[in-house]
Amino acid sequence: MSSENSSADDVRQVWDVVVVGAGPAGASAAYAAAVAGRRVLLLEKAELPRYKTCGGGIIGPSRDALPPGFELPLKDRVHAVTFSSNGRFTRTRRSRQMLFGLINRPEFDQQLVEHAQKAGAELRTGVAVQRVEQHGSAVPDRRTVAVVLQGGETLLARAVVGADGSAGRIGAHVGVKLDQVDLGLEAEIPVPETVAEDWKGRVLIDWGPMPGSYGWVFPKGDTLTVGVISRRGEGAATKRYLEDFIARLGLAGFEPAISSGHLTRCRADDSPLSRGRVLVCGDAAGMLEPWTREGISFALRSGRLAGEWAVRVAEAHDAVDARRQALNYAFAVKAGLGVEMSIGKRMLAAFEQRPGVFHAVLTGFRPAWKAFKDITQGSTTLGELVRTHPMAHRALVALDRRQASGEVSSGQ
Repeated sequence: MSSENSSADDVRQVWDVVVVGAGPAGASAAYAAAVAGRRVLLLEKAELPRYKTCGGGIIGPSRDALPPGFELPLKDRVHAVTFSSNGRFTRTRRSRQMLFGLINRPEFDQQLVEHAQKAGAELRTGVAVQRVEQHGSAVPDRRTVAVVLQGGETLLARAVVGADGSAGRIGAHVGVKLDQVDLGLEAEIPVPETVAEDWKGRVLIDWGPMPGSYGWVFPKGDTLTVGVISRRGEGAATKRYLEDFIARLGLAGFEPAISSGHLTRCRADDSPLSRGRVLVCGDAAGMLEPWTREGISFALRSGRLAGEWAVRVAEAHDAVDARRQALNYAFAVKAGLGVEMSIGKRMLAAFEQRPGVFHAVLTGFRPAWKAFKDITQGSTTLGELVRTHPMAHRALVALDRRQASGEVSSGQ
């Protein structure tokens, strides 16, 4: 176990905010609380840097949520997207301005943690949280939360932020409910310079053979990140899709440096975001865009909000005030990220029914490509687009109607 800036004699101190999990959500929460001048402890069960299964795409909303002065460790800058429909009807669209950047998560996460530390947060790695308690003998008063580590050590805090992933202890404590679980499989494939050069500045997005599935190729210098995602329960078909995808791309002869899989979990609409003085954010709250399953921007943005509101929860002198601040956090999340998630859920439902329509529109309809560019570059969000562009609003309503009529006809 490593520990920085801590000593045995201050174990019983009461931290203003304890953040559990040092991924993008947790590091952002720790940074936000530390910048506000609070005493912040960031806990991580792994040693950093550590590998994380992730495409590593940094879109505009992610970039805009980074701490001031943060320099992205970009492996490539994307100016072109090749779209295909299960390997067919391939078309490439290009942009003069960068669409989004590509990073490796170990470096990116490490940098975020370092920014939190520079802001004043203390980091402890190699420590796993067993449970949190808000009542009982471990809790000295009603303003305090006990964070019990594996091994028995107890830390005290005025507020706790759970950012320990969708299968973590803090989400279970809060009672997070999940209603969409997807399986992502990914391979990090080192390639020769000639192959890397062919992919430089360009990604591939392939709409897959199972409903709601898609694959991607993200170039990162001498390595290609190749992955697919689909609904959980289609494990064998998802594995076959990845194998076929890699073979179709002519990459089957290269040995992956890393092959991994993970489950992405999306929150139910009525899922809680807090319990008492404990807030959840990022994957721990089931925060991601349901259609693309993009999670980094949701982690960064919800983490920052959680850190800011955890400061207010920590300052609350009674349970009523703490609950008020926690509800304000939930409102802030739902008013922004919640709207995007709701639209993404509708987009996924329509995409599952008619992937060919999405492909045709994105590759052949100029306003749709412009909307894709605007979202990835960060000049708008999915929510803002539907709210402010009548054509986008009408298109979404039409997709809803098509889906509803499809459900009616299939039910008869």
